[in-house]
Amino acid sequence: MRSLKSRLMLAALLSLIVARLPAADSVAPDIKVSRIHYNIPDVELVREDGRHVRLPDEINDGRPVVLNFIFTSCGSICPLMSQVFGQFQHELGAGSRRVHLMSISIDPEEDTPARLREYALKFGASAGWQHYTGTVRASVAAQRAFDVYRGDKMGHSAVTLMRPAPGADWVRLDGFATPSELMEQYREMLPAK
Repeated sequence: MRSLKSRLMLAALLSLIVARLPAADSVAPDIKVSRIHYNIPDVELVREDGRHVRLPDEINDGRPVVLNFIFTSCGSICPLMSQVFGQFQHELGAGSRRVHLMSISIDPEEDTPARLREYALKFGASAGWQHYTGTVRASVAAQRAFDVYRGDKMGHSAVTLMRPAPGADWVRLDGFATPSELMEQYREMLPAK
């Protein structure tokens, strides 16, 4: 049996180690942040409400844009990114309608507007967060324009893109951003008022 002194020293050592660990909510995977100019392809997409829209019109509607690429049958990256978008939209509160969240499917053959509506509901998407599908050609063109095309849906990676206004450079986040990191990058991206 260990002596009382040994147990106290072990407890003190463990307390010291635990005290030096960052808080659970501050631990996040590394993300790479870069600023890039992208040329938006003039392709037609279909929103989850069934409306046919032009990608440049949707992206250039005057609001800041936060964009990701997902597919509804994904069991790994996409649900995490969509959960982050849902929490981010919630944290925006009343201001969430002034931000255009966009999720573009990388599996348009399976992701119909109805499937996208169902998927959006799972993550609490409200007004201001729209999901898009379309033709394979349109999806691939959008993916290539934003340098996220990886050949097939199983090779995709976690990328979030943000832009404060039409014509501005995009902030690219490679990796899993937490809702707080996304909010921090969003606020840094906005012009000072």
